[in-house]
Amino acid sequence: MKRKFINIGYAIFVLSLLGINGLQAQEKKDSLVNVAFGTVAREDLLGAVSTVNVSDLMKKNYYTNSLGGIQSFVGGYNGNIWGQSALVLIDGVPRSASNINASEVESITVLKGANAVALYGSKAAKGAVLISTKRGKVAPMQIDVRANTGFYVPKAYPKYLDAASYMSLYNEACRNDGISEKYGQDEIYHTAIGTNPYRYPDIDFFTSDYLRKAYNKTDATAEIYGGNERTRYYTNFGMTYNNSLMKYGEQKKNKDLEFNVRANVDMNLTKWLTASADAVAIYHNNYTGRGNFWGTSSTLRPNWFSPLVPVDMFAPYVNSLQTIATNSSHLIDGKYILGGTSTDQTNAFADMLAAGYVKYRTRNFMFNVNVGADLGMILEGLSFKTAYSVDYMNYYSEAYKVNYAVYQPVWSNMNGQEVITGLTGFGEDTNAINEYLGDSKYTQTMSFSAQFNYNRTFANSHNVAAALLGWGYQTQQSVDANHDGSTYHRDSNVNLGMQAGYNYRHKYYFDFTGAVVHSAKLPEGKRNAFSPTFTLGWRISDESFFKDNVSFIDNLKLTASYANLHQDIDISDYYMYKGYFVNNGGWYQWHDSSAGGNTTASKRGDNPELTFIQREEFRAGLEASLFNNLITLDANYFVQYTRGGLSQGSSTIYPSYFSSWDFSFLPYLNYNDDKRTGIDFTVNMNKKIGEVDCSLGLAGMYMTSKALRRDEVYQDSYQYRVGKPLDSYWGYICEGFFQDRTEIADHATQTFGTVQPGDLKYKDVNEDGVIDSKDQVNLGHNGWSASPFTFGLNLTLKWRNFTLFAMGTGQTGAIGFKNSDYYWVRGSRKYSDVVWGRWTEETKNTATYPRLTTTDNSNNFQNSTFWMYKTNRFNLDKVQLTYDLPRNVLKNSFIHDLSVYVSGESLLTISKERELMETSVGSAPQCRFFNLGFKASF
Repeated sequence: MKRKFINIGYAIFVLSLLGINGLQAQEKKDSLVNVAFGTVAREDLLGAVSTVNVSDLMKKNYYTNSLGGIQSFVGGYNGNIWGQSALVLIDGVPRSASNINASEVESITVLKGANAVALYGSKAAKGAVLISTKRGKVAPMQIDVRANTGFYVPKAYPKYLDAASYMSLYNEACRNDGISEKYGQDEIYHTAIGTNPYRYPDIDFFTSDYLRKAYNKTDATAEIYGGNERTRYYTNFGMTYNNSLMKYGEQKKNKDLEFNVRANVDMNLTKWLTASADAVAIYHNNYTGRGNFWGTSSTLRPNWFSPLVPVDMFAPYVNSLQTIATNSSHLIDGKYILGGTSTDQTNAFADMLAAGYVKYRTRNFMFNVNVGADLGMILEGLSFKTAYSVDYMNYYSEAYKVNYAVYQPVWSNMNGQEVITGLTGFGEDTNAINEYLGDSKYTQTMSFSAQFNYNRTFANSHNVAAALLGWGYQTQQSVDANHDGSTYHRDSNVNLGMQAGYNYRHKYYFDFTGAVVHSAKLPEGKRNAFSPTFTLGWRISDESFFKDNVSFIDNLKLTASYANLHQDIDISDYYMYKGYFVNNGGWYQWHDSSAGGNTTASKRGDNPELTFIQREEFRAGLEASLFNNLITLDANYFVQYTRGGLSQGSSTIYPSYFSSWDFSFLPYLNYNDDKRTGIDFTVNMNKKIGEVDCSLGLAGMYMTSKALRRDEVYQDSYQYRVGKPLDSYWGYICEGFFQDRTEIADHATQTFGTVQPGDLKYKDVNEDGVIDSKDQVNLGHNGWSASPFTFGLNLTLKWRNFTLFAMGTGQTGAIGFKNSDYYWVRGSRKYSDVVWGRWTEETKNTATYPRLTTTDNSNNFQNSTFWMYKTNRFNLDKVQLTYDLPRNVLKNSFIHDLSVYVSGESLLTISKERELMETSVGSAPQCRFFNLGFKASF
């Protein structure tokens, strides 16, 4: 396979004989923007390309996540592009954004338009994010040192009922179901007053017994850079450390420690030959005590059992109890043995105290080399560039695991005191001496590119650019998604790209960009396709008729583009075009129906015509600056069609007898069509008011989507997915609670189990007298994928040596459901405080929650308008105040520049559902982060 990849790369290299680079205007270097396989002058950008100068941003906004806060500066990007995952490239190589710190980044370019990503082939068909690292400069050596320390402070913890309240309300649930109460009043009383917390436990996970009030994160970075005309260098050394909120058992040692080293070197080998080499090493160590504390916190009932059994409460006359304590391998603090039950033979507390730990080790090595040649001696304006990279990530764990026994005590009263007279043990104590190697896997990625660029200006007016390039990369992983062995197919992408561009005096623009893409996921004869794009631009502000009549517009450029990209990203696996049979896949029945046996059965049909999925896009853009650059604007309107999404036709395409419960002859087809329409924009305003320099930015996107084609049959027209948003949330319309049995009898029959007064009542939408899935309707947009309108804000105020920076993000127009276990309390599960509003005969007119029940009660726990909420929110993501010491204060020292700053992150959420949005259930809490840092240059 490796030889095949090298041969493909060589073929691409040979084919790249006439090459280009995208529209490289001859501008100063600081005006150039990184785009696909090259740079372009900022004034000549065409179509949905946004860039952020991270190096400048870090002077007022220090952060570590390389893509942190980009939504506040780039319209249309909020962790993805239009709700779709983008290809991330670091210095032109497909890599994870988590493999680089923000301190290493020079700039980030977000390529949103199809014309901007076409050269990357199939894998970038949903957009691309280009992260460019810092390079050396022609200057004496300079050293920048930065250090930060701060604390994460939890925003909120889930609110669960205490043990006595839980038992009282569970008894109410028993009465509602007509069964005997589970808990006696005496037991509830002793639990409430805390008579004996070991016999009458009341477990609260979110106390100082287990958790710190805050935990620390500290990082330090040193950058060394400089160079001369022949060689320039940049190095970055970084360290990051954090512990955790846990302070109990082995988990009090939880920590992450990471070291990273980067070295970038650029060389002028001759007057016409240049080269660069980058090397990165990342060492990440994690220590985690065993025990799923956060997961258990959402499930373990507060009264269920005591995690610890006190030895000093053993009955003194029962010698066998002392023997158990003496022989226990896990006598905690010399006072306790581990508690449990027959159904809880392991638990989070015992795991943290006795089960051991896991050390996770990750090692990343990344290397890339580039060679460039100015071939002007052959043809003026001609150049060549080639690049190769290899990345290797190795992950493994070193573990220490111990089995332990837990005990359930038998309590008695002796002379008026409660003592333990018996223990029932479960499990067995074992001793482990050595660590062992746990999970182990690796990922290797190689990439190769070669390109010829032609860039020339004729008669000082006609700017011509052209390119032909080849690019490919391949990723191999040691384990597949099922963790059952090496991946059979490596993830590969190979394509040829071509581009031809022309502009006349930077006023009239034309660009053609295309790619020949290849995919091994498709059948032979369907594995290659061509993706063309066309873009036109017009700087209308340079026209004399415009200049003479419109004075407040400094610059106005209009663009329009068409693209048809072919991609295999949404083809999830190889050989989906092939049918297959399995042994014992079906059941063969004899003619008399009295006997039968297993038989080979088809599970999928063939489709030798399966082909690429297409992204067809029409786009119009506007770039403007107004009032002497007081306001700048970049806006893009797009209509995007996704054609040929995969579907296994089972409703209208093939007869019903093509499939049954135990066999299928249905193939995958290119059948589904979707449409997305929207506008993204970025507006910036800059103004000096007195001594204060003010800068305000707004970035946002409004997008709608629609399913255009589906293989579907519904009895009622309102249930068809065609014509509805792609992110539709479907559910029932709730009409309140059933108040009595007469109302239940008069209502349509609900098919989700037995219904009683206090249960939810749903609307019979199709009026057939039955409430079932046919009554589900589209309730709104899915707020967890992408809201219709998303936006970001950034503000900078600079006064003398002080700089105040703030940014925030928001979204509107979508919904979510309160359908986690925190709200959907089934059976005997843990109760949260929402159940205080439960329906009873006394509260029927004010109830905010259905009646309590000991059953799963699937009737009440359906997605419906009762559980629906709006996900509208605004987040104040960051505030930082920076003070730059005046240079005259430092002029006699070895320090050139010194800045100190304080900042806060994730500070505030403004929303009607703020409490819900700031509370995590079953996982570590969301936190605010408060930081103190400095940066010094030497």
